[in-house]
Amino acid sequence: MPTPEYVLKLREHIGHDPLVLIGVTAVILREDANEVRVLLGRRSDNGALAPITGIVDPGEEPATAARREALEEAGVDIEVERLAWVHQLPRRTHVNGDQVDYLDLTFRCRWRSGDPVPSDGELTEVMWRRLDDLDDLGSDDLRKRIELAVSGTGATAFGGAESASVERGGGGREVE
Repeated sequence: MPTPEYVLKLREHIGHDPLVLIGVTAVILREDANEVRVLLGRRSDNGALAPITGIVDPGEEPATAARREALEEAGVDIEVERLAWVHQLPRRTHVNGDQVDYLDLTFRCRWRSGDPVPSDGELTEVMWRRLDDLDDLGSDDLRKRIELAVSGTGATAFGGAESASVERGGGGREVE
């Protein structure tokens, strides 16, 4: 389901005005033969390659949303290990004119089971990719989400793409 029902109902009242939504990114990692791979999907709406993403439903815990989206979009069961990055995405205007401000919560996740397959129509294909084979990702922001999730620091980065830093002392704030 591309747009949750509750968002469609809100749009009946506010039209195309900006709506703040909480989104999750599940950076799903799998270690095979001493090599770490990340699960990526090709989005059906724009063809971009990206990690699993989605919108948190009302009353839903964000980590639960990440697990749900992984199962719904790619048919895999995951364990959410930690929150890697909290950042506000620039306002997006969808093709229908709807304006959205997404607060993204990026989680580092570990694959537990399931062969990835496009499950709900949001992705046309899913694949495991090596971490050194991400040049065709949809954006630098998506690359940064993966970088911060893969980072072994255990710290959560706060701030926008222009200010987040993997290392302490960078522009973004980190907490343990």
